[in-house]
Amino acid sequence: MLLTDFTNREDALRHFSSAKLWELFDGGKDGLNIAHECIDRHVSDGRVAVRIAHADGHDEALTFEELSASSSRFAHWLAARGVGVGDRVAIMLEPSRAFYVALFGAMKRGAIAVPLFTLFGPDGLRLRVDDCTPRVLITNSEKAETARGIEGLDVVVASDAFFSELATFDAEYQTTTKPDDMAMFQYTSGTTRELPAAVKHTHRAIVVVMIAALYGTGIRPGDRYFCPSSPAWGHGLWHGTLSPLALGVTTGAFAGKFDAIRLLKALQDYGITNLSAAATHYRMMKSSGATSDFKYAIEKLSYTGEPIDTATLEFVDAAFGGIPVCSMYGTTEVGVILVNYPGAKDYQVKPGSLGKAVPGARVEVHDAQGNVAVPNSIGEIKVWRRDAWFPTKDLGYVDEDGYFYHAGRADDVIISAGWTMSAVEIEDVLLKHPDVRETAVIGVGDKLRGQVVKAFIVSPRTGDETFTRELQDFTRSRLSQHEYPRQVAFVAELPKTPAGKVNRKVLRERDQAETASTV
Repeated sequence: MLLTDFTNREDALRHFSSAKLWELFDGGKDGLNIAHECIDRHVSDGRVAVRIAHADGHDEALTFEELSASSSRFAHWLAARGVGVGDRVAIMLEPSRAFYVALFGAMKRGAIAVPLFTLFGPDGLRLRVDDCTPRVLITNSEKAETARGIEGLDVVVASDAFFSELATFDAEYQTTTKPDDMAMFQYTSGTTRELPAAVKHTHRAIVVVMIAALYGTGIRPGDRYFCPSSPAWGHGLWHGTLSPLALGVTTGAFAGKFDAIRLLKALQDYGITNLSAAATHYRMMKSSGATSDFKYAIEKLSYTGEPIDTATLEFVDAAFGGIPVCSMYGTTEVGVILVNYPGAKDYQVKPGSLGKAVPGARVEVHDAQGNVAVPNSIGEIKVWRRDAWFPTKDLGYVDEDGYFYHAGRADDVIISAGWTMSAVEIEDVLLKHPDVRETAVIGVGDKLRGQVVKAFIVSPRTGDETFTRELQDFTRSRLSQHEYPRQVAFVAELPKTPAGKVNRKVLRERDQAETASTV
């Protein structure tokens, strides 16, 4: 039996092995290619590979057969253009026929695909281009002008003329890559003026990511899957695109500026049974007030990126008929290590928990002395890697039943007058207030206490002293008397990373700059 045949957690723990992961693929140690595993081997029955919900309201369906032929033509086109094995091919496109053709065609060729966020401005794009030095950049007409401002960059617009040119090439391409050949560069989400390091993935990564697919998102053949995250980032690329396609599962994608109501309609129209989204997407669905306008076939729900507040968890439970939304936790460096096994009937999901370790992984919470933390005591989450404990730089704790919980990044802890407070915990309480739409909490300098809590609030209600005192009392009455925001700032929006996470670092830098200017 294959690993995809098992849905219960106990079966997963009993049968999992590295060798069993490889059984899910055509390739092996002598040859492996992501494009073949995700597209070419699934062409026989004419099924749809990707359904795209465009922000303007129209839908697009692309079959495995169409993507296989077009990506092969793209591989030949690259060869004719002099792009060789190991050369970088940058792709700055929303989910579309052109995006998937370029992504898989580049990897068929043995080149390195580099997906880039479509909202990068000139500075952000130039930093990444200078870093990965692509032989060619594929984009649309809107972004072409920005890209052409970079000297020496070969910019190609994915227009009708481009596809007409591709049609002159052969619709079959023989891949020759091996598991440890480089397949993709992925830039983690950072600000446009700071260059995060490129994470370099080999073709072998498609095998490793199956752990997250099987136990983090619960993907199984027959699912109708959707992930609205941008494929420029890890969740949308690996968990939203490559994982389901490698299992022959039709996946759904969102193109254009995200709109919660458009997503809800797509979930209904596509008959989606398995949704994996960012925490921000669920909060936006909640804020839309439109979930009751549609009908759903949801059987499995998951999220990643950051914790979901209690109020949003309660909303998801009510909106989708009691289907538990399952956290999936990991980092770029270690991959997904904690999951909630969506669809496993023998596993109880604890709301708000990160879940338990994936099969084959050892994960613990360690205190400041490097010892295993006692239950419900906050420490650093660590994973056993290469005969040593590898730090995630995330804080967390384990309850008496062995479930892990997130307690924020190490730099999100606030120590005020000797009291240790969690920004995540305070945010969770503030989001329960009916007039708080979004919030972010940081620690700011204070001469008396060292640090105090400052909350940034997005609300349709006017921010004034009365509202400030109300929020302070609301928080203090639900936590401890000392755990409340002594400073409250009302803002129109919160700074976010391109992947949609609240960027507390920007908030801290702004506050420090304001303090310095005041002094």
